[in-house]
Amino acid sequence: MTEVFMEISAPEECSDIVSEAIEAALVHRGRSGMITVTLVDDEAIHEINRSYRNVDRPTDVISFPSEEGESIAAIPDGFLGDIIISVPRARAQAEEYGHSFRRELSFLAVHGTLHLLGYDHMTEVEAKEMFGLQEDILKEMGISR
Repeated sequence: MTEVFMEISAPEECSDIVSEAIEAALVHRGRSGMITVTLVDDEAIHEINRSYRNVDRPTDVISFPSEEGESIAAIPDGFLGDIIISVPRARAQAEEYGHSFRRELSFLAVHGTLHLLGYDHMTEVEAKEMFGLQEDILKEMGISR
């Protein structure tokens, strides 16, 4: 189950797009659980990035897993964590990369979900695996560039 909170004025379709992408990522990885998503503007995600990651700039997506470590344990209550997405950043990146807003928002939701499931992209090997999974999930959803 996914709960989507909109702290900014955004089309209602954003909630549906994000929920669909998260569900696709969970199914693809054979997982289930609850994820909370908050859709924000660049100012809000900038503050979160500065406060929690010591990075003084806005970003597109931030994930906060409920548990971290080498392997993500089964969460007794099913809560996997939180994802925060900047809707204005998603719109700008969609335009910059020449694809749809739906594709970019789905990509960010899948990316955040994979982080909650323990995937990362700090090394070349990790990045290849994670970005490959992202593309596989988006293809399964029928979303291309």
